[in-house]
Order: sequence, then C-alpha cells, then structure tokens
Amino acid sequence: MRVGVLTGGGDCPGLNAVIRAIVRKGVQEYGYDFTGFRDGWRGPLEGDTTRLDIPAVRGILPRGGTILGSSRTNPLKERNGIRRIKENLAELEVEALVAIGGEDTLGVAARLSDEHGVPCVGVPKTIDNDLSATDYTFGFDTAVGIATEAIDRLHTTAESHMRVLVVEVMGRHAGWIALHSGLAGGANVILIPEQRFDVEQVCAWVTSRFRASYAPIVVVSEGAVPKDGDMVLKDQTLDSFGHVRLSGVGEWLAKEIEKRTGKEARTTVLGHVQRGGTPSAFDRWLATRFGLHAIDCVRDGDFGMMVALRGTDIVRVPLADATAHLKTVDPKLYEEVGVFFG
Repeated sequence: MRVGVLTGGGDCPGLNAVIRAIVRKGVQEYGYDFTGFRDGWRGPLEGDTTRLDIPAVRGILPRGGTILGSSRTNPLKERNGIRRIKENLAELEVEALVAIGGEDTLGVAARLSDEHGVPCVGVPKTIDNDLSATDYTFGFDTAVGIATEAIDRLHTTAESHMRVLVVEVMGRHAGWIALHSGLAGGANVILIPEQRFDVEQVCAWVTSRFRASYAPIVVVSEGAVPKDGDMVLKDQTLDSFGHVRLSGVGEWLAKEIEKRTGKEARTTVLGHVQRGGTPSAFDRWLATRFGLHAIDCVRDGDFGMMVALRGTDIVRVPLADATAHLKTVDPKLYEEVGVFFG
C-alpha cells in the first residue's frame, strides 16, 4: 500500500515528529510505501512529491518546521482542484492520504473524504489549540513556552524603565496562547478574543499596578477586540481560505494606554517566533502518538477520521466534527484568572 502524507497551513513545532512516527511504524510494521507531498495541498494538486522513507525521517524529531514544506493552498478554490488531486493520487498509486494540519487543512480533508471518496485521515496541528474534538493540538505547548519565556524577560525591562509593556501573541480567534502564557508569565492584564475589552478598565489596571510600584505587563491576543470599536488590523488582505492577517492590536493598545494614563508604553509582537524552533518534550510526545495512531487508522481503513487527544488517550473522531466549530476559551476559565489583573 502506498500512503501520501502532507502538512498544510502555518508551520508548527512537532510536524516532523508526526511524519517520523507515521513512516517508522508504517514501514516497519505494515510494510507500506510513502509519498510525501510538498507544500500542503499544493503537492497533490500539482503532483509535487518527495521521497519519504526511514532514511528520510532520521534525525528530524527535534527539528521545527516541516521537511515536507507547507502552504495555505486551498484546492477547493482552484480550477478543477478536486479532479486534479484525484487524478494525481491515482497516477502516483497513492491509496490513502494523511493530512496534518489545522482547521483549514482538515476542512479540505473532510470534504475530500465525505463528498469525493478520497480516503483521508487527519492529524490535528495548530499552535492556536482551537480545534474542537481534541483536548490539545501539538505545537501549542511550544508556543506557550516561547511566549512565557518572552514575558519573563520583559518583566525586567518593564521594571527597569517603569514603563508598560504590551505583548501581542498569536491565536487568531481563540485566546488559549494569551491565557496560558499570560498566567504562567505573571501578566497583569490578559486580553483574549472571546471577551471584548474595555480600554478604560485596562488603563485602570495599569494605573493600579504602578501605584504598587511595579511596571505592568499586558498580554493581548492578536484577535482581541475593544468594546467600543472594531478589530484592529494592519493588513486587510485575505488568504485563500478567506482569513484576514491578524496583528496590530498590541501597537494600537500601547498608544491608547500612553495617551490615557500618561505612562510610557511599548509593544512587543512575538509573531512567528512562537511557531519556530525545536518542539517541547510534550509536543514531541503528543505528535509522535498522533502519528502512530494515524497510520493505524489507515491500516484499519477508518477514513474520514481524525486522531484526537482525550485525557491521556488517543481516540478517533469524524473529521467533520473536528472542523465544525472552533474551540474557544470558556468565560468561566477566563474569569478564574481575573484575580491577577491590576
């Protein structure tokens, strides 16, 4: 049996661990052959492949990024996209496809499997941790660790100059990275997309922190929105899945804080540094287990499914369920951390 593997969407720590686990178990235990597709859905769309065998996956466990490359190509928007994918899979004699990605990549896999008969298995990947049906996605733990370390370092700078430091983190429309890193890093304010924020309240918390002779750290998710306004964006362009490129709220908020409180404020946008570098031990562990269970899913012919983490168990869930809605922060969970604000 020949199995295709692709990694789509934003790069993410742990992708290589999944690829390694799929290939190692698939070759050693099931005798499968593997074809790697380059750059996400562009690979099967254009028939762009690379050799994927055990020598190809040696030494990649601790590497960030993906040896297969990635992209935000949406084959559903391409002319004859579905037909081209099916023809290329047939020509390459690929009998099953493992798609490793987030909401968009897996959404395409779900459509291909449910509506067009392409045998797909999904593996959930995103630093945003916003995929429903799984407790955690790999990449999230690494991103939180990087953001937490940055916040730890910024505390000393903030206190040395007694200025406000606003830290903008990724997460799109889910506040998981902001919530986890902000709490772990001792931030004085955490702002997430799920809860519109009051700028005056943020300024009150900032002022309260200064009265205690400490410099405030404000962690804001890139998708956070003020109560009296719209989402702040630097760039209005859309990707092939119709998503706007988020960023800009941190800089806007720092200016508002400085204007309203008279205190000096600076912004640090962590951006893509949260995606890069070596994956954490947890992400390597989770990604490896996902890969092992994904190839088992292929062996069982259980297509149209995604592997997911439930507690400490890896389970299978329908791809359609995994991409039906975003997993966002529960208001009660956000309320818990409010005691540390100000």
